[in-house]
Amino acid sequence: MHMDAFLWMFLPVFVAGGSALLSFYIMQARMEVALAKERESLAEARATITSQKVTMEERIKATEEAAKRHSLDEFMQDFRVEERHYFRENKSVSARQKSMVLQERLYFRNIPLSNWVEHEMVVEQDMADVQHLAKGCSIFSTKALSEDGKNAVSRLLEQAAASANPPAPQLATAANNGQAA
Repeated sequence: MHMDAFLWMFLPVFVAGGSALLSFYIMQARMEVALAKERESLAEARATITSQKVTMEERIKATEEAAKRHSLDEFMQDFRVEERHYFRENKSVSARQKSMVLQERLYFRNIPLSNWVEHEMVVEQDMADVQHLAKGCSIFSTKALSEDGKNAVSRLLEQAAASANPPAPQLATAANNGQAA
């Protein structure tokens, strides 16, 4: 009987221990489910925050670029070019020349950035022998060749042309034969 009493005395302790283990595992599973839901909502929140961060950075960059463009446009509008022009007439014994002189100067607001730059454009020119005077003044024109020099140069040019190109009569006859056929 001793064993029966012993069994009846420890049976409620075993049942209580088993119930405690069962409730522990059930609560553990419920906590894992709740934790998984929290992790899912946290991941959603992080994704939303990162997408908003990227969007905000793009907006900030676009705003900065627009501000830079706007400030550069305002800066460039402060530059201006002032122009003035007048006509000049040069008369000499052999020629009469009328030209327009254009002067330009660059400004930033009211501050001149350069000196006057002058461009002269010929409007009208009356000369007796313009080509002769131009050749006489030109530093790049060739000097007149003597008659012997002209003959030597013309012979050299003819030889060079003959060696570089095939004979022209043969080509002409070949072309005529092809047209006649």
